[in-house]
Amino acid sequence: MATYSGSKNTVELAIDPLITCKLCLTECSLQEMYEIRDCRCLYCEACVKQYLSVMIQEGNVLSITCPDAQCKKQGKFDAPEIEQLVSRSTFERYSRLRFQKEVDVDPNRMFCPQAGCETVCYVFYPSPEDKLKPISVECPQCGFEFCSVCKNKWHAIQSCDEVMSRGKAEDIGIPYSNIEDAQIKRCPVCHVPIERNDGCAQMMCKRCKHVFCWYCLASLDVVGIFAGFGVLLLIASPFLLMAAPCILCCKCKLCKCCEDEEGESLSS
Repeated sequence: MATYSGSKNTVELAIDPLITCKLCLTECSLQEMYEIRDCRCLYCEACVKQYLSVMIQEGNVLSITCPDAQCKKQGKFDAPEIEQLVSRSTFERYSRLRFQKEVDVDPNRMFCPQAGCETVCYVFYPSPEDKLKPISVECPQCGFEFCSVCKNKWHAIQSCDEVMSRGKAEDIGIPYSNIEDAQIKRCPVCHVPIERNDGCAQMMCKRCKHVFCWYCLASLDVVGIFAGFGVLLLIASPFLLMAAPCILCCKCKLCKCCEDEEGESLSS
């Protein structure tokens, strides 16, 4: 573990400079600090452990980087380093979630959507251009045949839009729609059903962590309102969740304003 725990006598320890941890803002001795292997940034070891635990608990496991948004290298924690810093149960969760995320973002692999199966199925595309086209996939474990795009029961004749517009996913029995005010929609990336009752329109899929606008389904991954404030967001997230107003993408905000103006003019 990359901590500064070299043997020093009392006099040497007394004259050691104190270093301010950029996470908790506490002054710590070198012995209490931890150096990230990849970028060599320093934080107190307690904060690094807490940071990793929170990231894993929240499911952010594909790439855990240095918590400093200003880190030029954006150093990454590798699996052996994470294993040394977190508990056994937390690392087991990290390994399990990382595997799930890797399958979710791999176009050639996907989990069987049949309830209780969770077998990894391999998709064989005739050509690279066919990766966006519906392909029949058969689970080797349960034999369920499903569509590679919408994850519904295989539909050879109908398109995915036609299947989804029926208002009911036959494989799971949950009604959903892509109309603006629908209560249940599918994630634009992994197609998992998501229910929204109220609150913020900036949605994050719990499965693949894709951020999108609930109304128009536009991606907000690179337009995040908190981009560059990773550490602050990590600390303040409970308060932000309680106090956040309804956040819309620019396109939907403009449409909503026009609708409100039209409504006011009609009422007057």
